[in-house]
Amino acid sequence: MDLNLDVPVWAWVVLAAIVVVMLLVDLLGHRGAHVISFKEAGAWSAVWVAIALVFGGVIFAVYGAEAGTAYTTAWLLEKSLSVDNLFVFALIFGYFKVPREYQHRVLFFGVFGALVFRGIFLALGVAVVERFTAILFVFGAILLWSAWKMLKDENEDMDPSQNFGVRLLKRFVPMKDEMHGQKFFVKEAGKRYGTPLLAVVAAIEAADLLFAVDSVPAVLAVTSDPFIVYSSNAFAILGLRALYFLLSGLLERFHLLSKALAFILAFIGVKLFFQAGHEVISPAIPHIPTYVSLGVIVVSLTLAIVLSLREPAPAGHGAEDGHDARSGHDGHDAPEARDGRGRDGAPADAALPPARPGGEEDGTPGGSTPRARAGERER
Repeated sequence: MDLNLDVPVWAWVVLAAIVVVMLLVDLLGHRGAHVISFKEAGAWSAVWVAIALVFGGVIFAVYGAEAGTAYTTAWLLEKSLSVDNLFVFALIFGYFKVPREYQHRVLFFGVFGALVFRGIFLALGVAVVERFTAILFVFGAILLWSAWKMLKDENEDMDPSQNFGVRLLKRFVPMKDEMHGQKFFVKEAGKRYGTPLLAVVAAIEAADLLFAVDSVPAVLAVTSDPFIVYSSNAFAILGLRALYFLLSGLLERFHLLSKALAFILAFIGVKLFFQAGHEVISPAIPHIPTYVSLGVIVVSLTLAIVLSLREPAPAGHGAEDGHDARSGHDGHDAPEARDGRGRDGAPADAALPPARPGGEEDGTPGGSTPRARAGERER
């Protein structure tokens, strides 16, 4: 859908101000290290969703139903694809044994970086589509490839220690194996070292770069208008931290979500082919309306959740996934995590083991999601 909204500069300034204020409120509201409870996560999730919907209401009122529907569809599409990110967050936290009280701080900086990088990729995507409409065929193929990988590679593993963000960080920054509270850097003998928390941030940023490979083409299938594209992505990403803590421990129950996400990606890929054919080959080729896309997303997610709850995954499914999002560990709490002490009697967050391949130390396979695994193999 080519909206080409006439958005004044002050509207962009307002959008940027809203994003900055929301980030500051979230940061100041979680200055101290503490475990985010289900109730707190639910309240914050409600706030993020409400703000996103209010903004969508403004789009409806100012620019009409077509723009409002495009915003809502793009926001919900990015929100649904973000669920895949949650599994990766849980895997990374479990792999590096990040204490739950530090996870929000890590996610804050991870999401901040995601907003910056996603903005860059979206700007590049919009510019390319405006100049070379035929690129939509390539974007459609990328989405179909991603959907196929999500189905085909569901049981393959990813080793977070091979994450290119972590490898790049270790190449330039000397690292310590022990946690030092919430610090990302420590100084010893006049030399600055990175802590495991810094490696976790790098891993999350790298994962988001992989997710952008299909998230950006997906949202461009809805609209190429820069204001709708970035605002919908920004509000979806801002609520990601709260959504993680809200759904932590429940992710494995929604075992059919990956199937729904694969179907959504495939549908959006087909939509891009029709859209490209309509604009490049012949106007006689129909294009799929945005409201149809919105309906497909809503129905797919609803069916996946309902069927997942009605037909639970076979016993051991969560263990095969290699993590337990609620505990922040790979599939189960190690004894030292349960009693809050480390192996040598020190606090569990004071002496954490270095990253190890596949989580063998905990006896778990260290699984991941299909989108992340596909990207790791490509590298």
